[in-house]
Amino acid sequence: MARRPTIQDLAEKAGVSVSTIDRILNGRDKVRSKTAERVLAAAEDLGFYALPALRQRLKLDRPIVRLGFLLQQSHRTFYRSIAEALHQAAAATPEPVEVIVQHMDDLSPSAVFDHILRMGERANAVAVVSAEHPRVSGAIEALAGRGVPTYGLISELTASCGTGYVGLDNWRVGRTAGWAIAGRCRRPGLVGIVVGNHRYRCQELNESGFRSYCREHAPDLTLLEPIQTFEDRSVAREVVEQLLRSEPDLVALYFAGGGMPGALEALRASGRSASIVTVGNDLTEHTRMGLIDGVLGMILAHPVQRLAAEAISQMQGDFTSNAAPGKRLMSFDIFGPENI
Repeated sequence: MARRPTIQDLAEKAGVSVSTIDRILNGRDKVRSKTAERVLAAAEDLGFYALPALRQRLKLDRPIVRLGFLLQQSHRTFYRSIAEALHQAAAATPEPVEVIVQHMDDLSPSAVFDHILRMGERANAVAVVSAEHPRVSGAIEALAGRGVPTYGLISELTASCGTGYVGLDNWRVGRTAGWAIAGRCRRPGLVGIVVGNHRYRCQELNESGFRSYCREHAPDLTLLEPIQTFEDRSVAREVVEQLLRSEPDLVALYFAGGGMPGALEALRASGRSASIVTVGNDLTEHTRMGLIDGVLGMILAHPVQRLAAEAISQMQGDFTSNAAPGKRLMSFDIFGPENI
């Protein structure tokens, strides 16, 4: 039988003393990170019996980066799924990281301002899903003055100090929605656009990309001015019902923002879903059912697990390298009734 590698074997392979190995295993004194990593590499090569303990000790000896995430209301499935994905991604990172996730039920600018400042007291970097507003920009600048960078998550944010961003290229999302609707519409007519709130840059870019594509490739479609749902289910149902009543020539609907459950309820109740081409954003239990029963034709979605992992990677990497907050654009998923 092959002899099991000993501490002496490990010390010789790593080029350190036996006492150094002992200190790492028992955590009595800290050793230089490069030395610890060299020991870990040697242990992996040897198949050292205490490899799990070495890995754990090396991880514990590194400083923990605390990343704060401010998400929107906890009753919205999409944001609950992001919160879960963030915790899963943090547990899988090779470098130690702690995520602090908080849902904001009050989305008023003053409430978001307070949330950002409070999170900045607990975290080394903060990511927030928020609409643009001078108060939000003020909070970002206040955190920058303390050395805490801010990132827009899903929707970009601006401030004079500069901000990071992790999310989709929303202009391309909008153009893809235009491509899908233009390709499926069988006759000229009116196209409705539903947004949650114009202050979300992601939704503004969705709309501008959509208009860009239709202007270029579908001149026979007439795009209406967007209607706002204010991210509210009941408001979304009401405004979509009104749109359907007032526009009998409607041939398509692009849902570029929040309030999707209410908008789908209105479309389903109208009995016109079979004659209206529809594209929406993000895969939830409501939009999934919309695809299944034919109320929705296509969904352009954030890859939630990848979004969480990319956000943590970008923020942690910027912090450890002392770099300015960077931007990371991601590709999006496309779902139809046949691939959900």
